[in-house]
Amino acid sequence: MQGSSADLISSLLPLVALFAIFYFLIIRPQQKQAKQHKQMIAELKKGDKIVTNGGLMVEITKVEDEFLLVKNHDGSEMKLAKEFVAKLLD
Repeated sequence: MQGSSADLISSLLPLVALFAIFYFLIIRPQQKQAKQHKQMIAELKKGDKIVTNGGLMVEITKVEDEFLLVKNHDGSEMKLAKEFVAKLLD
């Protein structure tokens, strides 16, 4: 009985190690990045310049619950869903 449990542990050890490596190299960094992106979106305010997922560089004119009212460089305004904000420009 003890020999078979030792064989089971030794055969599962590489799988556990592989999962740990997978977690620390892939899953954890993605969760951290998603958390930072969510925090950045929550802190957006009027006057911030952002880049959308489509590559547009716009300025926020009004922040709503789910949407942002943004102004393009030519003065045209459009409504943008918050989840389509790629990054904040300094």
